[in-house]
Amino acid sequence: MSELSAANDAGPELPEGTTLWQLGRHDGSDAEFAETGASDGDEVINIASPALKASALQSIPSGLRGDTNPELRIKYKLDEIPENGVLFRVSILDAYKSVPQMSVFSNRQLSGIIQIAGIAGTDSKYNFRKTYELYIPKEQLVAGINELKLRTTRGMYSSDMEDKYNWWTWDNLSLEALKTPIKEPIHGSYTLTGTMVNNKQFYFDEGAVTHLPYIMKWLGVAYSGNIMRTSCASDVGRSCSNMEEYYKVLKDYNMQAVALYLYTGDIKLNEDGSLPETAEKKLTDYFEKYSPYFQYYEVDNEPGLFNRSKAVNLAIADWLNKKGKTIAPHLQTVAPGWAYWPDYSDDSCGNQKGTVRQCGDPDGWERDPKQRDELEEVTDLTNGHSYGDSYIFSNGGSFTENLKTFGGAADGLGKKMLTTEFGTSDSHVDAYQYGASERTAAVFDRIMRAHIGYADMFVQHAAFFKNFSLFKYGFNLEDHDPVKTEIYYTKKGEDSRVSIMRRLDLAYATHGAPLSYEITNKDALADKLVYVRAVDTSTLEPLAGTGATSNKVLVNFVNFEETPQTVTVKVKMPKKTVYEGERFGNGDTYEEARSYVSGKSAAPTLEFNETLAPGEAVQYILEPSSEVADVAPQGLKAAAVKGPSVKLNWLEAPGASYEVLRADGSGSDLKVIATGIKQTEYTDGKLQEGTLYTYAVRTAGSSVVSEKTQITATGLVPLDRSEWKVSSNVNTQASNPANAIDGDRRTRWDTGKHQASGEYIQIDLGGVHSVEAIDLDYTLSSYDYPRGYELYISDDARSWNKIASGKGKLEMTKIVFPAVKTRYLRILQTGSGGNYWSIQEMQVYSRE
Repeated sequence: MSELSAANDAGPELPEGTTLWQLGRHDGSDAEFAETGASDGDEVINIASPALKASALQSIPSGLRGDTNPELRIKYKLDEIPENGVLFRVSILDAYKSVPQMSVFSNRQLSGIIQIAGIAGTDSKYNFRKTYELYIPKEQLVAGINELKLRTTRGMYSSDMEDKYNWWTWDNLSLEALKTPIKEPIHGSYTLTGTMVNNKQFYFDEGAVTHLPYIMKWLGVAYSGNIMRTSCASDVGRSCSNMEEYYKVLKDYNMQAVALYLYTGDIKLNEDGSLPETAEKKLTDYFEKYSPYFQYYEVDNEPGLFNRSKAVNLAIADWLNKKGKTIAPHLQTVAPGWAYWPDYSDDSCGNQKGTVRQCGDPDGWERDPKQRDELEEVTDLTNGHSYGDSYIFSNGGSFTENLKTFGGAADGLGKKMLTTEFGTSDSHVDAYQYGASERTAAVFDRIMRAHIGYADMFVQHAAFFKNFSLFKYGFNLEDHDPVKTEIYYTKKGEDSRVSIMRRLDLAYATHGAPLSYEITNKDALADKLVYVRAVDTSTLEPLAGTGATSNKVLVNFVNFEETPQTVTVKVKMPKKTVYEGERFGNGDTYEEARSYVSGKSAAPTLEFNETLAPGEAVQYILEPSSEVADVAPQGLKAAAVKGPSVKLNWLEAPGASYEVLRADGSGSDLKVIATGIKQTEYTDGKLQEGTLYTYAVRTAGSSVVSEKTQITATGLVPLDRSEWKVSSNVNTQASNPANAIDGDRRTRWDTGKHQASGEYIQIDLGGVHSVEAIDLDYTLSSYDYPRGYELYISDDARSWNKIASGKGKLEMTKIVFPAVKTRYLRILQTGSGGNYWSIQEMQVYSRE
């Protein structure tokens, strides 16, 4: 890559403007300004003409610094208010690695907070320069004297200890009157972000599909063309089981995808360096089936850390460019998700084969910028994974290493950057010198702000993933109600990753044409860090490949203050009509954070009044009521609970409330039994034991009914398994008995060999219970049923009594017996056969 190269700007093209004023020359130097920190107190500049004389510039600081000159006020005159607003530009020459923030106020109203990426404080020999741009709407301007105030701002969790690290120097600053309407309320940088939603770390299954829209909406990334990672793996069975449905959900919510599919660890190249036929077929099949749904494809994942071959990576890139782009002309290729791993002698890695110890082939190639550049030359976007503060590590940092690859940066990195993994682990904490009160929260806030400053697109590691998670994890999403999704708190008493990500997503990553708005309590919010962002997503260009669009209006309120703030705003909506939709705010669960709002009449101005908690971000997702689709709730499920009663769950549909319908038996008419249900669940009680019931659900006022579900009422319900202990007399090192009760049918307990008489699995229920049925589920290996069984019970796990016997059946065996009180159960396999005996899930039933 060339010295000090620069990529094209991300996002829609900015309109031309007329320069109102400019301070300094855009020449890569701050020599025309005074030294930063040379004078104490506030700086005030009065601009009488578009360009100041050289002598006047000498009184202007070359930047700001939090502990010496934290603020600069620029006063200028407007004869008339520019109809399309103005664009503020600042070209940064240097900044500290702390990700300093520049708050920009127009006439004491917050216009935005620019996140500035810097490498000072590292030993990088390369420069990072970048021009940041900020849209200021006409509503924040006045005819006559205006004041633009620039101020250093600490991170939300930092103390005054951070002030001396919050500094930057600039090349020049300018303000332009826009000649035509802007397509995007640019906020420093154009940013796309998202996460990855999969089940049990690997699976894009039904559980992942049902949770996906809930996560995207809660995080505030839906409808704006943001990006999710879709890395179902070719070497993991059933990893891609519901991939098409997953991609269709992304399309429905106007979201992009960066795909990764081909497992590279076992590929042996042809003699000419090309991919073998098996690998080409896997890629071809995947592309022919799914490429209309994804916009980006990632060559590989952390090739050095996982001991992958550079030659294989180059062969994949070659296939993507020659054949992948033939199948999918819209495709953009992404360099591997660099971990920048050194050679084996410096830091060992896994996946070793044979006697040679190496981290990649050749050893350490991922750390070498020249060898990485071979991949950068044949891909469209760069990459780079980072966790904690690793992005600014001198060796191995995604930010600093990319500067090595590109030889510095004249205006942002030399290529657009799509970071396919960023985040923090539970052990990461913010650097002590910044004085953060919540160090685990602060480190996540800082790494995400850093990516806003230097990257174009970036994906948080995963929504559900041990040690890195946004949400509570450790269960099977297929058996989980998505409205019960709960925030994962890294540390008690500290802010969550979800809260931080929502705040930054709503401020920087919601896109569309800006809607004009007027804050009516301006005095109360003067100089306050309260940000308003209202956009019309219908103006976004259709997404490449899918052609996805959106009709949503997004209205966001973000409080960057440490105290509650009330904001009253009048937003000019696109149409004079009635709007409805969803509101997301604080809440530890999805159902607490979300509410449905309706009857919001716009004339076309619509007024919002929000009292925001410290750090809170609120988003309204609205559309005209006349355009809200009449959609039936999906995924209706019924389960027996104590009573006998039936608990119903379904997936949300547009509407303020639901109605539940029921029929006795299968042939009679459905009748409404409950109305005004706000949640996506309902329990129907006092039913007749043994009676078949049919249920359906619809949104209030709708004629479209969900698919029906049937259930026979019974008081026999599954026991809670949380206190169970499972054991076996079969080799437990080969197959863990706990897999039979982990809630995941993809895992299992099995005998590890052809089943033989005398094998058993044993359950300690954790206490005495009255039980009368057991289910043995092996649906995914349907022939692994017990050829014969005997069921024993015990109070002490020493003396056993047989209470049932029989033969197993395909897919599932149900053992029913008269109610008996016991603590221990033992299922003894008494037959023999050519299959394993397997159990994917085991359940015990009781009337307790």
